[in-house]
Amino acid sequence: MRLGLIAMSGVRAVNAELMALGLTLPGFVERSRVIANLPSLALLTLAGLTPPEIDLDYVEVSVLPPANELPGEFDVVAISSYTAQIKDAYALADRYRRVGTTVVLGGLHVSALPDEARAHADCLVLGEAENVWPAAMTDLVRGELRGTYDGRRASFDLANAPMPQFELLAPERYNRITVQTQRGCPFSCVFCASSIRLAPKFKFKPVARVMAEIDRISEIWPRPFIEFADDNTFANKAHGKRLLRQLARRRVRWFTETDVSIADDEELLDLVAESGCEQLLIGLEAPSRRGLDGLEATSNWKAKRVDTYLTAIDRIQKRGVTVNGCFILGLDELDATSFTAVAEFARSSGLYEVQVTLLTPFPGTPLFERLQTQDRLLATDAWEKHTLFDVTFQPQLMSVEELETGFRKLIGQLYSPETTRARRREFFTTRSRRD
Repeated sequence: MRLGLIAMSGVRAVNAELMALGLTLPGFVERSRVIANLPSLALLTLAGLTPPEIDLDYVEVSVLPPANELPGEFDVVAISSYTAQIKDAYALADRYRRVGTTVVLGGLHVSALPDEARAHADCLVLGEAENVWPAAMTDLVRGELRGTYDGRRASFDLANAPMPQFELLAPERYNRITVQTQRGCPFSCVFCASSIRLAPKFKFKPVARVMAEIDRISEIWPRPFIEFADDNTFANKAHGKRLLRQLARRRVRWFTETDVSIADDEELLDLVAESGCEQLLIGLEAPSRRGLDGLEATSNWKAKRVDTYLTAIDRIQKRGVTVNGCFILGLDELDATSFTAVAEFARSSGLYEVQVTLLTPFPGTPLFERLQTQDRLLATDAWEKHTLFDVTFQPQLMSVEELETGFRKLIGQLYSPETTRARRREFFTTRSRRD
């Protein structure tokens, strides 16, 4: 039996002007292209749980092939997709089913909207797939595959995490490899559509298992660049320090996402720098408390931390680790002056890199539910616009046109060659003065 693991990838925006602008300002989609070119860790992990009698093949699909073509002939396919590509995933699933191939769908979008996905699949895998994939594969081999395998009823113990089958990847195709050190998050940001929606209980993987994965990667890729596929790598600082002490013994460079409180711990920052970290991506969301109130639902944590932003950026970058500060445009309580505020903060803070996206209500998030209740969604199923670069809702203090225009102008300001060079020159100049 031949099983195809199909990852839908690629970067796109429906807004043609924005994409045209991105072609002339490489920084505009730089981070998104990195994300799009990362292998699907979820599919590689499921491969590690698949019995050896099933032949596996891993396939990336960035553009839906012509109507009469398929990206491989398989008995069964398991398709993974982001929300923005889910309609292409459904179209591909339908094509496979027409030629008699069994289709399995899973992931965040499918787990949020199983009734929608069911029309395009023979089998749905919901929630944390590790909980149910072995049973699904056993049933598949027996010819008894069921319509749904629901992993939402139990929390998967990452101490039992399988070794992802990194060997399925063509080494020359990837220059960043993903590893997960934890899952979930202790915070609950209303817009977040990451693994917190699959595993709301924060948990981390034993350091020994993480190191085993990195060692396996290093057997395939000399001096690999690791991207930790975590929601918040250093939410548990004790675990983070144990991880970094082991990581420092490996000759790897790495990148991850975390929250601004990492800067509270000088020892942790030293370990980050000593272990090969190139960059930390930190969700700042807005440069002032206005707009942040209520964004983190459990303790209003984001709003309480905004006054620490400048100090945190300085503490991290003085160690030679760059910060990619992320901002969200279109937040409630923010008007058209927010574009200037973000541009000014990016300039004055010394951030090495800046990522700006539009507030996007992904299905399954509290944000989606609230905007749907308020009748502020521009369309209830325009998933192709959930790119982070297209407006999908009615802002509270701006028109749709103001948000689109302001976002486009801000991108032009932040990612012009001159501004990008100035940011990076400031980082290296400041670092040189400190040294």
